[in-house]
Amino acid sequence: MQMATHTKPWTLDQLHRLPDDGNKYELVRGELFVTPAPSVLHEEILARLHAALIPYVDHNSLGMVYRPRAVLRFEDSEVEPDLMVRPLPSAAVDDWAKLPTPSLVVEVLSGTTRRRDLLEKRALYLDAGVPEYWVIDPEERNIRVVRTAAVVGDVIASETVEWHPTEASEPFVLRVASLFR
Repeated sequence: MQMATHTKPWTLDQLHRLPDDGNKYELVRGELFVTPAPSVLHEEILARLHAALIPYVDHNSLGMVYRPRAVLRFEDSEVEPDLMVRPLPSAAVDDWAKLPTPSLVVEVLSGTTRRRDLLEKRALYLDAGVPEYWVIDPEERNIRVVRTAAVVGDVIASETVEWHPTEASEPFVLRVASLFR
């Protein structure tokens, strides 16, 4: 008779004791995810998006555009989104858990992250109240737009994508092809 193996859920304390060995360690509802260093294409896509977003975020006083090593904590989970836009707190804060909820989170799919980005992390971001989540697919050359307030399902954008936070007078419009080589 074969017994099912049950692994004990990971904790934030255990996560924080892991070595700084070049891998990215994330904890989503007790499940530990380990991701190796990203590909060159992954980082090029994020660099292009980062460069495009900064003037818009600055012009509309939307906060900061963060890249990896910046953390989103929610309940007993901690993840490092590929990119996020987060409002600035009203006072100095030195604890990721006390920062405002991001207004935009972006993940770039890879072979090792596809399932978690589309399932576990998507659910975590929506439960945390992130109003807009983009999943960039380098293979399909598109962006899946997930909005918490959407009446219809996800939008798959292959031409242009639009982000219009309530604090901004005009939307941010991006040609999807501009992210790729």
